[in-house]
Amino acid sequence: MENRRKGISAILFDLDNTLIATRKADKQTCTKLAQLLWEKWAVPLDLAVAASKAYLRAFRKCPENLSMSLDAWRRLLWAQALGDQYNKFAGEVYQLWLQLRYDHLALTADVQNLLHKLRQHYMVGLITNGTSRAQWEKIRRLHLEKYFDVVLVSGDLPWEKPHRKIFHVACEYLGVQPQQCIMVGDKLETDILGGSEANLGGTVWVPLANIEMGEEDPRPDYVLENVTDLPNLLPKNPKVPSFRQQFRGKVNMPDLDDGNSNSSDGS
Repeated sequence: MENRRKGISAILFDLDNTLIATRKADKQTCTKLAQLLWEKWAVPLDLAVAASKAYLRAFRKCPENLSMSLDAWRRLLWAQALGDQYNKFAGEVYQLWLQLRYDHLALTADVQNLLHKLRQHYMVGLITNGTSRAQWEKIRRLHLEKYFDVVLVSGDLPWEKPHRKIFHVACEYLGVQPQQCIMVGDKLETDILGGSEANLGGTVWVPLANIEMGEEDPRPDYVLENVTDLPNLLPKNPKVPSFRQQFRGKVNMPDLDDGNSNSSDGS
């Protein structure tokens, strides 16, 4: 990547577990909720812990049921987790879970500062796998759109990471060539493999704690402990406001002619 960095003018980010600590936030939320189930609804603590863990397992396994609304599906998962004796509280518990979850998912000040500074020098995009409603709920509740020049959710498209086309669509929106982009993400099998197969200018892996690279895994160009260390890899480009205005809104989405995808980056 060293010899290619000077030509980089755009950065593509993954969302879950890269910019927001989704797995950590969901675990913290359910730990707190177990305590509140005991304090607020008098659910025995051992049952409260078991119900919270059961909900999180079910939610990660199937974050969305396309036959019903997000709210209805999550209330159903909570009703099942709480069991017959306590499922009458499922609606209230779900609303509290939703509030706590987005409190924990909020961008840290360091990440907000990172994105703000990067946009002074680069075009910045977001590519996330997952169902459309669930991922857009995150994006909108966390007010993420203001940080990016393009946001792509695989549930809206015929492809998901690691398919090279989703990366090429982002490049077309940004008005840059793939070799001018780098991909930053936590998953070797989607972010790094996809960025490599799309012939991007580089890939940056930000692994979750205790995740090691296997012999058969795709090789990133660079590994960071924290996404906020990214500026150390990048040259300072000239400021780009005029460049952004020139291209934004002028690149149309290509025809979408394949099947839909609903895999998630969130777990």
